[in-house]
This record gives sequence, structure tokens and C-alpha cells, in this order.
Amino acid sequence: MSQISKKMASKEVTDRIFEVLIKSFIKIGNAQDAENLASDLFSPTEKVMLAKRLAIAFLLMKDYEYKVIADLLKVSTSTISSVSLSLNHGQNGYQKILDRISKEDKLEDFFLKTAEKLLSVPASISKGGGAYRTLRADIQKKVYKKSKAF
Repeated sequence: MSQISKKMASKEVTDRIFEVLIKSFIKIGNAQDAENLASDLFSPTEKVMLAKRLAIAFLLMKDYEYKVIADLLKVSTSTISSVSLSLNHGQNGYQKILDRISKEDKLEDFFLKTAEKLLSVPASISKGGGAYRTLRADIQKKVYKKSKAF
């Protein structure tokens, strides 16, 4: 993420510009406007980083293990720990937005199928594939249970 200037603005100015940022997010009316604002505000790297953090939060809420999340999203366990800390001790921002999104989209199905595909290759290796076979089996059980729920 970008660094903050060493020249600090006053607390009042900082609070006000943060308020404007939040109001800007609230005023977004559609996906195209949201995408345009994200492209203007964030570098490509920052967009990927933020999207991965949201995905990490989603997967943690679905009780995925750190190893699966790290392999699936190509993130470090320290990043996962940081998101986990926010989930457990933060302001419930992840929880609220992901609950709203998951009602609209089939995010869980997407992540389950993606994880299953990613784990199928290492699980097929005879040496050292046991852990991946176990992870893949766990994911397949979740997919099966989910399909039976409907």
C-alpha cells in the first residue's frame, strides 16, 4: 500500500477528508461507478490487495484453514492473521458487507469450486499429496452438503 506523507495534516483535516471518502463510497450508485472510483483511487496492486483481503475474510468466515486460503489466494499466513484479527476484534465491517454480498451472489460456490480445482493437481501427486487430498476431500464434502441443502 502507498505510504503516508511525513507531513501530517491536522486531526480535523484528516477526519474531514476521511468523512468525504466514506460519503463517496455511500453515494456510489452502480457497479460501473464503483469500478471507476476504485480505478481512480487505487493502484492495480492496491486493488488486488484489497480484493484478496475481502476474499480472505469470506473464506475465514466459512471456516477455511489458513493453508487452504494461503494456497488459493497466494497470500501469506501473516496477512490471513491480520484479516482474522479484524474479523474477531474489529468493527464488523467485513461481516456486514460479506453477509450482504453473499445473499446476492454465489461467492461460496465460486470459492469452493476454485479451491477444489486448485487442490486437485497437488492431491494427485503420490509423494506429499496426502495433505492436499485431505483438504480436497473436505472441500468436496462442503460442496456436497451445500448441493443437498437446496
